[in-house]
Amino acid sequence: MVQARDVSGGVHFHRWGRSSGPVPRQLPADVRGFVNRTSDLGLLEFALGSGGQKVDQISTLVVAGTAGVGKTSLAVHWAHQVVDRFPDGQLYANLRGYDPGTPVGPAEVLDRFLRAMGLSGDSIPAELDERAALYRSLLANRRFLVVLDNAATVGQVRPLLPGIAGCLVLVTSRSRLSGLVARDGAYRVTLDVLPLDDAVALLRNFTAEYRTGDPEEDLTDLARLCARLPIALRIAAERAVSRPRTPLRVLVAELRESNLWDALTAGDDDESAAVHTVFAWSYRALSRDASRTFRLLGLFPGPSFSPVAVAALSNEPVGKVRRVLDDLAGVHLLEQSLPERYQFHDLLRLYAVDQVHTEENADSISATTRRLFLWYLHTADGAVRVLAPESRARELPETTGDVPRSVLSDHREALDWFEAERDNLLSVVHRAREAEMDDIAWLLSATLREIYARYNYFDDWISTSSIGLESVRRLRDRSGEAEMLESLGKAYAQHADRDRGAELQSGALEIRRELGDLVGEATSTNALGLMHLRSRSLGEALRLFQRTNAIAIEISDEYWTAVSSNNIANVLVELERFDEARDLLGKALDGFRRLSVHGSAGDALRGLSHVCRSVGDYPRANEFIDAALSIARERKNPAWEAFWLLELGQVKMSLDDPAEALVAYQRAAVLQRRLGDRSREAVVFDATGAAYQRLGRHDEAIGFHRFAVATFRDLDERWHLAVALEHLGAALSGIEDAAESATCLREALTLLRAFDDPRARRDEQRIENALADRD
Repeated sequence: MVQARDVSGGVHFHRWGRSSGPVPRQLPADVRGFVNRTSDLGLLEFALGSGGQKVDQISTLVVAGTAGVGKTSLAVHWAHQVVDRFPDGQLYANLRGYDPGTPVGPAEVLDRFLRAMGLSGDSIPAELDERAALYRSLLANRRFLVVLDNAATVGQVRPLLPGIAGCLVLVTSRSRLSGLVARDGAYRVTLDVLPLDDAVALLRNFTAEYRTGDPEEDLTDLARLCARLPIALRIAAERAVSRPRTPLRVLVAELRESNLWDALTAGDDDESAAVHTVFAWSYRALSRDASRTFRLLGLFPGPSFSPVAVAALSNEPVGKVRRVLDDLAGVHLLEQSLPERYQFHDLLRLYAVDQVHTEENADSISATTRRLFLWYLHTADGAVRVLAPESRARELPETTGDVPRSVLSDHREALDWFEAERDNLLSVVHRAREAEMDDIAWLLSATLREIYARYNYFDDWISTSSIGLESVRRLRDRSGEAEMLESLGKAYAQHADRDRGAELQSGALEIRRELGDLVGEATSTNALGLMHLRSRSLGEALRLFQRTNAIAIEISDEYWTAVSSNNIANVLVELERFDEARDLLGKALDGFRRLSVHGSAGDALRGLSHVCRSVGDYPRANEFIDAALSIARERKNPAWEAFWLLELGQVKMSLDDPAEALVAYQRAAVLQRRLGDRSREAVVFDATGAAYQRLGRHDEAIGFHRFAVATFRDLDERWHLAVALEHLGAALSGIEDAAESATCLREALTLLRAFDDPRARRDEQRIENALADRD
């Protein structure tokens, strides 16, 4: 840990360790009506050891068994029994290895786990191996319980193993996952069907309050017909409860008749036949509305669903749908996972898929699917209108049927909707492509990018935009193609690959010029200019921003005129053309205020502070940056506040008040860590080191500069690396480590020679003089 001790004002500045993040508690609710399984629970307890001491030797437990045997129920029930032994957190993921759709991959699970542990999107690496390494690092020396439900293959699981003592991974699977046992030392518990006595006890537990006097012989026959599988037993018990005056022997006879009829279409084994028979028996007993809703849910693309979404799917009123979903949950054909959220057991989902393709024709299936997908498209657009009101409006295809409109009235409601539907939205894009609904696939991808970009969901952003690009190209929509290229370009540039981002953005620009789309061209030239500004290619950035400005003036677009003026001014500040920059910033600020674009107005104020600080007008600089920070705090935007606090710290340094600068830097670093912006966090740490040098505390300064140097080297940000190396060299000189100081300065000098601007030349000359003085 790098730490700076007390400075004036009681400031305590340190890097934030793992303990500062949230403690995830992701286990599903414990199972109602869990019976016996005493020997199986005992095997898990034996593997863990009394008090959990064996977790140092056995870090992975596998619960294996056939479908419907109760693996998830056992795992969740036992996890709740031992949860106190893992105080640092519990993580849960349903890997959906046996769902009809695509299983959940380890990269997606790691993204969710890392976010649950407090990281934001910018902090999460793009590559699977790097994510897994970061995950293992965060779990080191901590006690976590990780439950991985419904794994199909070892490949789904292995990247999610902490690989260290103290953490336990509990996996459920229909497969034996022999590779985990042989290579990774997992302990396997194989779950069989319930013993006959336990199966009868489960039936009696579920029916006792509603039926009396059922003979033991009839309960035993029913248990055998259900193959002693918990899922079949629960559904059969609910069927018996729904007919309390019908003798159990009559219900058993009905089930036997169903068995003879349905066994022809069931699986080859006894368990499959029993499950299929019980499902069919319950399905046929449903009302017409309930059976239709159940089978249409076989078309639903995601893991869970709300009543409003199901209303869109079924083209029925929401109130009616809520009653039907409650009925289906009441007979155990659905599970209510959360208020207003329902889901299938994977076997029941497969049965629903089978029924919808048996009972509905292709035209009906296509119309139903499109109706649902259009509801998602329009509702996502409504969320964007709330979360990003300045974003570009698109013409959307009309909804079909009596699809309910979801009105998202405020920021919190829109964000909650997106978070609840995030998995489904991703699935809708994928399924729309598979169904050749290319218009929905690309429009939904384009709509979602506005949210993904604000909350750093890079995996979803790149996945959906790649599909959107493929779909819009099939439609031969060149304008849409440019929009998807721009979206992908921003995603890659902000997260994984700046060169790829620039290539895609250039492709978008070429198409927009070909189409004569001036607004689109302004958007693309601005995006490319920002990429060049960040890499300090100042001449090219200036050229691109000036082109954006010329277009904006030509088409009388006040917003883009203000944006381009602000960005031109940012380049001019770096070129030390301060008078020109001040004039442009004043005009940009006026424009943003007229348009009520608050964030951009704040950034113009930050730029004005930088100009005033550079020309020695420190009190005025302080006024400007205080005004900018007021906007950030009023709007509760931590990204703006974090960036502008760095400028406040620089102003305090110019006023020769390093202690006050440290106050600003500490707050900025806290926010940047939460936001996951590694580059800007490192800039803050480098500035912090400079403040400690001003206080004469070179030892502490060195730690901050080393952190910045390592980060910039990892990110390949050569300008910032050169600046941090010079600062590190100066701090090392302060403790009389001349050799390492000279090494740092020489590397900084080499890097600076790649840049051609006044500051680079001045810094280069200063370093050359410092090295010459030492020779």
